[in-house]
Amino acid sequence: MATKTKVIVTGFQPFGEHTVNASWVAVQELERLGLGQSVDLHICEVPVEYQAVQSLLPSLWKQHQPQLVVHVGVSGIATMVTLEKCAHNHGYKRVDNCSFYPDSQCCIDDGPDCINSVIDLDLICKKVNASSLGVAVAVSEDAGRYLCDYTYYTSLYLGKGRSAFVHVPPLGKPYSAQDLGRALKAIVAEMLEHACQAEDDNNHHFHITTSAHSL
Repeated sequence: MATKTKVIVTGFQPFGEHTVNASWVAVQELERLGLGQSVDLHICEVPVEYQAVQSLLPSLWKQHQPQLVVHVGVSGIATMVTLEKCAHNHGYKRVDNCSFYPDSQCCIDDGPDCINSVIDLDLICKKVNASSLGVAVAVSEDAGRYLCDYTYYTSLYLGKGRSAFVHVPPLGKPYSAQDLGRALKAIVAEMLEHACQAEDDNNHHFHITTSAHSL
């Protein structure tokens, strides 16, 4: 019997104006659709809290030993689904749902300024946009310096780049939960294919770079 590919996909709890977080709704829709018999999909709702992220993510990676972790977050300014290529270590000064932010405004002490995903997200974007999905996809290098960026950086650090982040617009602006679920299914399926390839040559593909952007 073939071993199933393990993937974790997370969404976030409500915060601020997002009393219903489109990311978690989309992830639940993805679970309903599934990723096929060969994939062991585990979903998780992440608190919008820095300290909770620091305790939750290491346990997820250790417990499940996934080939890939995909985090999904909502962006109030997004009008399309956005694939984030990298995450940043510094600049976290916006308070979370517990009115807290790290004193250091940093994710990992002595960590690199920026970590890139091992997955070729430009290629994923092109492939999904070339399909008949009906949902527009773009790429970005700025996940926002809040819990989305913070969570992504933590996962990239723990997983040696075997993580990705997807920003979705709020529900109905313009996509429905069903639209976002279908988009996630197509995106994660493509990511899994590339993540499994990258895992075979991880030392070659894992890039830690210094960000040139001001913090």
